[in-house]
Amino acid sequence: MRAELARKLLARVLTTGLAVLAFLVVALTGATGWGLAIAVAALAAAGWERRVRPSADGVAGSALVAAAILVAYARRLDAGFDPAMAATALVLLGLVLLVGPLRDAGALEIRAANLPVRTWTPLIAARLGDALLVLLALVAVAAGLTLPAWMALAVALLVGAACGAVGLDLARRRFRPATGGGPIGRALRRHRPEFVLYFSAPPGSEYQVTMWLPYLERIGRPFLVLLREPRFLPTIAAATRAPVVFCPTGKALDEALVPSLRAAFYVNHGAKNNHCVRFSQLTHVQLHHGDSDKAPSANPVAAIFDKIFVAGQAAIDRYARAGVEIPAEKFVVVGRPQVEAIEVRREPTPGLTRPTVLYTPTWTGHHADANYCSLPVAETVIRRLLDRGATVILRAHPYTAQNPASARQLARLTEMLSADRARSGRAHLWGAAASRELTLTECVNRADALISDVSGVISDWLYSNKPYAVTDMHADGEHFVARFPLAGSGYVLRQDMSNIDNVLTELLDTDPKAAARWATRTRYLGDFPTESYAEAFLDAARRELDPGWAPLGARAADAVTQSDSPLSPTA
Repeated sequence: MRAELARKLLARVLTTGLAVLAFLVVALTGATGWGLAIAVAALAAAGWERRVRPSADGVAGSALVAAAILVAYARRLDAGFDPAMAATALVLLGLVLLVGPLRDAGALEIRAANLPVRTWTPLIAARLGDALLVLLALVAVAAGLTLPAWMALAVALLVGAACGAVGLDLARRRFRPATGGGPIGRALRRHRPEFVLYFSAPPGSEYQVTMWLPYLERIGRPFLVLLREPRFLPTIAAATRAPVVFCPTGKALDEALVPSLRAAFYVNHGAKNNHCVRFSQLTHVQLHHGDSDKAPSANPVAAIFDKIFVAGQAAIDRYARAGVEIPAEKFVVVGRPQVEAIEVRREPTPGLTRPTVLYTPTWTGHHADANYCSLPVAETVIRRLLDRGATVILRAHPYTAQNPASARQLARLTEMLSADRARSGRAHLWGAAASRELTLTECVNRADALISDVSGVISDWLYSNKPYAVTDMHADGEHFVARFPLAGSGYVLRQDMSNIDNVLTELLDTDPKAAARWATRTRYLGDFPTESYAEAFLDAARRELDPGWAPLGARAADAVTQSDSPLSPTA
């Protein structure tokens, strides 16, 4: 987070400083060549700032750069008063003042992907800032080559015409909205979705949605994904064939939530969830994006939902243990469908000579009481594993880079694994190879044992019935298992790593808790047949969309029962 703030501050300083310097050089020294070069550098810095700070206000800097370029252009032409130059200056001034408001207005428009509609205005509005930077750079080049002013005016008028068209269309949308909704609303009505996956989250949270998309598609009913932040639109749209709609305002939300919808699913406790929960005609279902004994997994906010889908009875007990009172009828045990492809090892395999160990450190969390991250002591973990001849798969949490200290610690671990791979030839995995090229399920299937912090990874791993160790980073000692019951079937690593050798012996050699894991697996992940594990979720979701729905087998059984009844017409 500090690194991100530093980048933003540096971008602001460079953009503003170079803009001021360009104007001063041109205005005070007459060195037009140097002034134009510095102006182009200021434009490049402004382009970088737009990537680092998309909402940056660049009016003052753009005005200074435009002034520097125009003054240099006029001096290099040295033709006295030039009407084309004056017109170019007016157009550029207008664009500098209007691009920001037009971009902001376009950002308030509904947008969609995977729908047979094209809403060009918001897309063009979002690119007007880039178009202005390119225009100023072209004018600077024209000034440097001493081209006639009318050429610069022609290019400026083209960009100005695009701005004018965008402004008129945005004004029409705002003051004369189409009856029956806009094109996206009409397309959604034709699509007739039965449920919506609603999503709002910080950057880097796409995985919360993508883990559920394959199972939502398997429900077999039309649906849509509704986003509250535009950054997620391209990624999530590429992960599904369902319509993906970005709704920046309440008005856009009203347009997207069409009458055919019956239920809304959520994958987190984002603050903007309440914007959708207020639609009382929908059944609101919380899915979560993992199951763990972390404090946030018993969030009292869950009570606002009509239904809470949980993986197993342990999740229900977790709320009660935290003192969160939620009516029992709100909970539905559906398992954790994402684990269905995990290979189950029913018999323990102690004493592996060259084990593969999956290490999954979590992130530091938003608050100290939710910081279970073991990265500060991870070098000891990795070193002991390497000493035992283990192959390590290092898969860090997606939010790890938000903390500079965690990022440095993770970099040190990758250096250790890289050096050992070069020396020993063991196929350690880390970075993109473990986090992007492989799914969590694939990592689990490759590994013989897990070392993890308190996180949802342990619950997923539990399905495999393979041994695992859990780090006690709060030094809870004898109270750790009471706070985090899932650790009871694992091997607990103390915060100071004083027992790491004993834990690794139990984890990789003797595995004395093998018999206890299966009972824990049932309590955390439900007691569903392995061959049809995900059907529990799919059936529960279909029942929320159609309360009278029943699986095919149940319907067939009912039909047989009715045909055997003495009241049956054929009896």
